[in-house]
Amino acid sequence: MKKSLTQEIGNRPKTIIIVQARIKSSRLPGKVILKVQNEPLIIKLLKRLNLSKEVDKVILAIPRSKQDILIKKILIKNKYEFYEGDEKNTLKRYYYAAKKFKADIIVRITADCPFSDPQLIDNFLKKFRKSQVDYLSNTLTPTFPDGLDIEIFSFKTLSKTFKLAKSKYDKEHVTPYIKRNKIFSKKNISFKKNLSKLRWTLDQQEDFEVINFIFSKFKSNNFSWHEILKLSKKYKNIFKINENIKRNEGSQISEGQKLWNRAKNIIPGGTMLFSKNPDLTLPKKWPAYYSKAKGCEIWDLEKNKYLDMSFMGVGTNVLGYANNNIDKKIIKSIKKSNMSTLNNKYEILLAEKLIQIHPWAKMARFTRTGGEANAVAIRIARAYTKKNNIAVCGYHGWHDWYLSSNLNNKKNLDSLLLKNLKTLGIPKNLKGTVHPFIYNNFNQLKNLIKKHDIGIIKMEVARNMRPKNNFLKKVRQLADKKNIVLIFDECTSGFRGRLGGLHLDYKIYPDMAIFGKAIGNGYAINAIIGKEHIMRAAEETFISSTFWTEKIGVVAALSTIEEMERIKSWKKINSVGKKIRKKWNALAKKHKIKIVIQGLNSLLSFHINSKNWLKYKTYISQELLKHKILSSNVFYPCISHNDQKLKLYFDALDKTIKNIALCEKKKLNIDNLLEQPVCQSGFGRLN
Repeated sequence: MKKSLTQEIGNRPKTIIIVQARIKSSRLPGKVILKVQNEPLIIKLLKRLNLSKEVDKVILAIPRSKQDILIKKILIKNKYEFYEGDEKNTLKRYYYAAKKFKADIIVRITADCPFSDPQLIDNFLKKFRKSQVDYLSNTLTPTFPDGLDIEIFSFKTLSKTFKLAKSKYDKEHVTPYIKRNKIFSKKNISFKKNLSKLRWTLDQQEDFEVINFIFSKFKSNNFSWHEILKLSKKYKNIFKINENIKRNEGSQISEGQKLWNRAKNIIPGGTMLFSKNPDLTLPKKWPAYYSKAKGCEIWDLEKNKYLDMSFMGVGTNVLGYANNNIDKKIIKSIKKSNMSTLNNKYEILLAEKLIQIHPWAKMARFTRTGGEANAVAIRIARAYTKKNNIAVCGYHGWHDWYLSSNLNNKKNLDSLLLKNLKTLGIPKNLKGTVHPFIYNNFNQLKNLIKKHDIGIIKMEVARNMRPKNNFLKKVRQLADKKNIVLIFDECTSGFRGRLGGLHLDYKIYPDMAIFGKAIGNGYAINAIIGKEHIMRAAEETFISSTFWTEKIGVVAALSTIEEMERIKSWKKINSVGKKIRKKWNALAKKHKIKIVIQGLNSLLSFHINSKNWLKYKTYISQELLKHKILSSNVFYPCISHNDQKLKLYFDALDKTIKNIALCEKKKLNIDNLLEQPVCQSGFGRLN
């Protein structure tokens, strides 16, 4: 019969609690040194752990890094022992900490568990010493509240793990290798009642609010977990604050998702661009943040490489991410300073280039964002016409002038932007100035002009559908007849399907046009061009911004246009788009599903005619992500999308569409296939 560790050594083995702590945290940076009752949480934890009667020493294993000097200083000030080791290889750090302090038995506690209970630890240690197992914990099948995790193992077990564990994950998390491998004997300690849904640990801001409250209810630091349990029954609403956070979520979600959860606490809406909200694509799974991008490939924060078969920078990177020829010119330019007291000459060169491509236009102004460019165009047009009322068809940004459409009717922008979009913050005196019309509905536009004193027609040339019955020509003729300024918003369509604007294909020329996104291949630049007599109105109103004069944007646009002309990028993009359209149709026919494909060859989207469409959309993103492909139902082609990459995409999509077809036939249930919540709905479109 195998002897217990106590019998083997002959007296009580040297038992050490090693607390794993670091400053860095994707979701709540510096969480272990946050102060409660004017004392760092790590110190509160150490004071509790030192109350253990079965432990010989409590030490910390911290990374040797500049960031973690903060922890080091706190420990030195409060006279606690520690070991500094490898920052990324936590297992290595843990092993050498145990070796340095000559531990026979190790109790592993993490610094984000400030309520670790010394009496519970003592109880577990007694059971471990009597047992014949290599590893004892209450985490194999959790029944205790999250935050009372205790793991106990011998130095012999830790030493063997250190030698055998090879994966990055095992080295980062210390004990998964032990838990997973049958070479180690294990024992789980369970509580008589399953309390695992209770959350007393620290990972997110909501956790800190609960922890702060708990400490405020006790005069001393020496309270038991049973007393916290009583508190949770008395103050149920407080303990509900963090109940939706899953146990051990941090080890199960990507670094990108950790950052996304963190962003939502400190950035209204979580991101600067609505379209980049990961919940619109794949909640809880979308990588969310990138570390590098090149061509049509993106690396996430954990250096996983993905093929981008979706938005390509939300339509900005026609020439691929980090295009060498463009970036070289940008770098060369900024080495001579991006800003100065004087103007840069490149804005003149860009204006001349755009006017050369669009002979109908004679003047240009530049901004950095599409929303700005649209607002500037409206200001100029209103200054020229001396009229306030606008007819719009398309998406034109976030500014007050545009969203004021919903002051007339909260459903005006339902099919264009978001359903029941609120008008909070929009001045009420803008009511009745903006009136939407549906693409290809010429009679609706005529009636708007007859009913309201319209001075401006602002529209996208085409997006999800093509003009019918000479629609664009009729709009132009109507604008001329009524002395209305016609503005084409080509922020998205411009410089994609052809050099210049889409309106050049139709030979319908506006009074003003706006370009963005593709014109700078990922660098911030937008242009407003127009006829001289209209653009001159800008001199009669104040339109000015410091960073419209920086050099990167205009140099990027000049370099991008030059590169487009050199390689005829629009021909390549249209070719890729045609292949995509053809293949989508072929897959739909093969699997007998009803698919609707919309948009230009340079900007395509599809949807499946089904009440379960949002679920299917989520499923597509879910399954293709497993193949390291970023995908949704929208595809922006770029010059880097070659046949090899398209094959990878369609091979993965084929299997996914097959399962969707089986769901439509009731042979599979989409709810059973989904591994996360359904994505949120995005923009609608009037065109």
